[in-house]
Amino acid sequence: MSNNPLLRLENIAVAFDGHQVVHSLSLTLNAGETLAIVGESGSGKSVSALGIANLLPNNATIHGERWLGETNLANLTPRQWNGIRGNQLGFIFQEPMTSLNPLHRVGKQIGEALRLHQGLSGQAARQRSKVLLEQVKLPRPDELLDAWPHQLSGGQRQRVMIAMAIANNPLLLIADEPTTALDVTVQQEILALLRELRDHHGMGMLFISHDLNLVRRHADRICVMYQGRIQEIGSVEQVFEHPQSDYTKALLAAEPEGRPQAIKHAAPVLTARKLSVSFKRAKTGLFKPQRPDFVAVHPIDFHIAPGETLGIVGESGSGKTTLASAVMRLVASQGEVILGNDKLSSLTGNALRRHRHRLQMVFQDPYGALSPRMPVFDIVSEGLRFHYPHLTDAEVNQRVNQTLREVGLPESCAARYPHEFSGGQRQRIAVARAIILEPELLVLDEPTSALDRTVQKQLVTLLRDLQARRQLSYLFISHDLAVIRAMAHRIMVLKDGEVVEQGDCLDVLVSPQHSYTQALISAAHLTS
Repeated sequence: MSNNPLLRLENIAVAFDGHQVVHSLSLTLNAGETLAIVGESGSGKSVSALGIANLLPNNATIHGERWLGETNLANLTPRQWNGIRGNQLGFIFQEPMTSLNPLHRVGKQIGEALRLHQGLSGQAARQRSKVLLEQVKLPRPDELLDAWPHQLSGGQRQRVMIAMAIANNPLLLIADEPTTALDVTVQQEILALLRELRDHHGMGMLFISHDLNLVRRHADRICVMYQGRIQEIGSVEQVFEHPQSDYTKALLAAEPEGRPQAIKHAAPVLTARKLSVSFKRAKTGLFKPQRPDFVAVHPIDFHIAPGETLGIVGESGSGKTTLASAVMRLVASQGEVILGNDKLSSLTGNALRRHRHRLQMVFQDPYGALSPRMPVFDIVSEGLRFHYPHLTDAEVNQRVNQTLREVGLPESCAARYPHEFSGGQRQRIAVARAIILEPELLVLDEPTSALDRTVQKQLVTLLRDLQARRQLSYLFISHDLAVIRAMAHRIMVLKDGEVVEQGDCLDVLVSPQHSYTQALISAAHLTS
């Protein structure tokens, strides 16, 4: 590595409307090196990265020295910044679905960076875009160039974002939570790809993540942040083996732990028989034959007992969320879904709506799942007023306050709006909205994926406590095997819409029989 740092930050301070959120941030990054910034939500990780790239909103101010090589970033004009971003500085954002334009095909979006910085257009831009998709190891690049973002899986969209970020061989690549919500095998592929590209192009990489296992395996040095301040910075070995600050020690100890309460044998709360989901493919031409349906979930049988958690694991595109949507009757499916003694698969309209309060869902994204226009009280009470219209206002108030307390939120938060809460608090609001209806089954679709490790641990503890108190049954979807181990009684492993292995949680994690399950556990580096 060069003795002259590629990136140098000195005494960086960031404030929003006069409120300072980053204090005296100083660090260096060399070419060919990966520096990871870790810390819980709100610690200033992403704000610092956005500040480097001059992407902060108008109400933000940034002070201090920022150098990219010999370029003083603090003195650039907007026109000069347009020449730097996407050229010398590449940025991979956390959520590719919101970062990619849904109205433009993949090829056009990659080609835009080539047109702006290299003057390529037409066939030349398309050919270079194809090479970039091959570089990020995406199959069928010609087909993907003409695809829309919504037609790609999460892993594929993230690879497209990487292709856009490296299109012009940047000196510095900033990767802000590039593997959030991706399963462990895709995480490893993405980070191995980034390391390969870093070594090939000699880039420096600033890697922001809340996943300490990934940081340990893929970073050279670590910077730990808390409340906008650096707690410590050093090599991976130094920070993990000999942490100096109390916060770093607490962060390293925040792995989800414990096991769910043992269950009693009883009649199943939910039974699924030959449950499957297929989607019709679009016609390719007027006179061409209709292509066969795409089978997202092959016929599956399973059941869930009262107070039991069935964990569903598998890579992106394996059918986990589609299966959950079929159980919730949110997508058309074949087979039977039986809740208690009621066959939900044969119900429609009002007959089905009368049973909705019995099974509820907590979605993956705590930022997108709550209406920004409604206060917490209205969000939590909306379903209650619909399903129990006989309740008085006083009774509704009492139930909302009681439920908020049960999920660890003060009653005073009822008048506030979702944007005023952290990710972990929003997920608690989502849980409150679901359990206030006293459901028999709760479907949790990646409820911890967008949360940092300390908040994950708190949410896992909360969900286990609620299950023990209310005898709730969970269908729990996650790519995080440490969370699954702490939550699930049994596991069902999906691949390409089929069950490849199922059984007792610890039996499957300790002695996996199928090669795919073995690969998942190996990629997760799960410790005993």
